[in-house]
Amino acid sequence: MNTLSWAAFAAIDWSEIGFASLDTLTMLGMALLFTVLAGLPVGVLLYLTAPGALLARPRLYAALSLAINLLRSLPFIILLIVMIPLTLQLVGTSLGVAGAIPPLVAAAAPFFARLAENTLREVDPGVVEASQAMGARLHQLVFKVLLPEALPGLIGATTVTAVALVSYTAMSGVIGGGGLGDLAVRYGYQRFQTEVMVVTVALMLVLVQLIQTFGDRLVRRCQTR
Repeated sequence: MNTLSWAAFAAIDWSEIGFASLDTLTMLGMALLFTVLAGLPVGVLLYLTAPGALLARPRLYAALSLAINLLRSLPFIILLIVMIPLTLQLVGTSLGVAGAIPPLVAAAAPFFARLAENTLREVDPGVVEASQAMGARLHQLVFKVLLPEALPGLIGATTVTAVALVSYTAMSGVIGGGGLGDLAVRYGYQRFQTEVMVVTVALMLVLVQLIQTFGDRLVRRCQTR
């Protein structure tokens, strides 16, 4: 392992660090968008079909719940490899930013769906019953009652998922997924350039702190309205 010094840090190709950071932000943004788009409907469906719920379908709920548990229990590094054929079909490559997004969504969407279900369960049942008594239809109940009431919790769930995705993006670097994780593997691990590893880890820590701070402020703003 190299000895760290200011000269070593000065010799870093900062433009490459910048491009890798941009790749990580792109992966994070796109993966989070598709994760919420895929996970939120599943979370709502889980809430509605749970035993004793509005549209109770115990068998459907059990099947969905089992599928989510199986996907969540699969280690992400294994999921990356298993999904290579499907990723090739979807985006034409299993490498780089594009190749990393499908497995990132596949790993994070079940996680977010379960968080969304738990958040919806915390909505006051009295509010739901009052809406039903006033004749609200199902889509009105979901879009005008459940989701608005659960909004702070859903933002909190999105923040937790985004933080998890940061670590997933780093792991995707192991198979050439691009971004800071890829840089850390190629330079920090394979070429023993410790200074690159230190910089990439520091940037990811800063990114996580920024995401958490922004998410917390957004939750507080929604709660005070």
